[in-house]
Amino acid sequence: MTAGLSRRQFLATAAGAAAAACASQEPDPGPPNILFVLTDDQRWDTLGAAGNAFARTPHMDRLAATGVRFVNNFVTTSICAVSRASFFTGMYSRCHGIHGFRTPLSDEQHAVSYPVRLREAGYHTGFVGKYGVGSADTIEDSASRFDSWAGWPGQNQYLKEGRPHMTEHLGNQSVDFIEKAPAEKPWCLSVSFKAPHVQDGVAPYFINDPKYDNLYDGVEPPDLEHMDGAYYDGLPEFLKQETESRIRWDRRFPNREKWEESVKRYYALIHGADVQIGRMMDAIAQRGQSENTVIVFTGDNGFFLGERGWAGKWYPHEHSIRTPMIISDPRRPETHGTTRDEMTLNIDVSPTIQSLAGLDPLDTIQGQDLNPLVDGETPEWRQEWFYEHLFEHPRVPKSEGVRTIDWKYMQFPESDPVHEEMYHLADDPMEYKDLVASPDHADQLAHLRQRREAWIANLEAWRLGDPWQPPAA
Repeated sequence: MTAGLSRRQFLATAAGAAAAACASQEPDPGPPNILFVLTDDQRWDTLGAAGNAFARTPHMDRLAATGVRFVNNFVTTSICAVSRASFFTGMYSRCHGIHGFRTPLSDEQHAVSYPVRLREAGYHTGFVGKYGVGSADTIEDSASRFDSWAGWPGQNQYLKEGRPHMTEHLGNQSVDFIEKAPAEKPWCLSVSFKAPHVQDGVAPYFINDPKYDNLYDGVEPPDLEHMDGAYYDGLPEFLKQETESRIRWDRRFPNREKWEESVKRYYALIHGADVQIGRMMDAIAQRGQSENTVIVFTGDNGFFLGERGWAGKWYPHEHSIRTPMIISDPRRPETHGTTRDEMTLNIDVSPTIQSLAGLDPLDTIQGQDLNPLVDGETPEWRQEWFYEHLFEHPRVPKSEGVRTIDWKYMQFPESDPVHEEMYHLADDPMEYKDLVASPDHADQLAHLRQRREAWIANLEAWRLGDPWQPPAA
């Protein structure tokens, strides 16, 4: 026995040394594989894990049970092309400059995106599904940024002769990538579903896989907030009949019968994506990679299911901007099945994936690394963020705003007079009582107006390569 050590100390020291020696003989699994799954128009409350008893999402729920679910996750712009550019780059819309459907990422923006940085770090990268950034003229350049490409521009069609429903087709392509990815490299696959987005211009719009047509037979969808028409009736005319949100409401939700059919089909599309997520998880397990594959799951924006008299997204209300977010990391079982309340954003995905791959997130982008939250830590975190929707469309009014933990302010800057709304979320989380005209809250309104101006000035002054700091409080 070593001099100076008690028997208990000696045994403990010997046991620790033996354990360390054993551990040192175990092969280092290396950087994790990363599967990023994005759904289109799926709002935050459409998961069983979120308490929705109507939703049939067992595999999304399994991700929540084996990971961390972020219950206050949002998009900084609620439209697919712009949001996807933010997922890739970690930047606000005013910073990457993409406000519509035809502008591609620049070479400089690609260089800071997670697909390009991971590929440069030795990852085998792939993309499957709806790319959404840029046009058909620029899709080849986007494809060249990946090792494996099965993406497409535009919306594409759910149903094509001789091919499974698009959702299953994307599942087939994703499983094929997982099965064939080279064993000597870590891989990162980005899967971008079209579901549950509508098929524009094609009734019944929500075109689910026919095998799920009867999935919700005999079950009524749950009643939703803001369905009585009171909010819509009180709106100024520029937000009413001539807007795309109302035109689409007239097609999809004009009466209870049509609303119920559309909602069931919307959920059937989500179920179809859930089935394919399960297939991907099974393929990962069959390759023996479950213990070293991180799955990041989220949606590109929310969706009005008839609430407030609207269909679609675009505006800063919770239904439009709030999305699911789950990070399932098998290496961190101590936080499995937990939730986090911090306000997280779509711009956080890029730095989070880069950090998972062992890269230092760049200080020039606006997103934050979510990994400390996944670890259960309590780092200093954002207390407010900026919303912007600058897409040029004659029937989609532009909107901006500031959301804090307790307050939301929104403005439609091109209306005359300027239309504003303000809600105290701490007391009114579903935004029933607009306080913009309340004399008791005039100071809060002035403060949030000033914060909007500060955010705009800060974002417009920023240039790629500059260190990012949010506007001082």
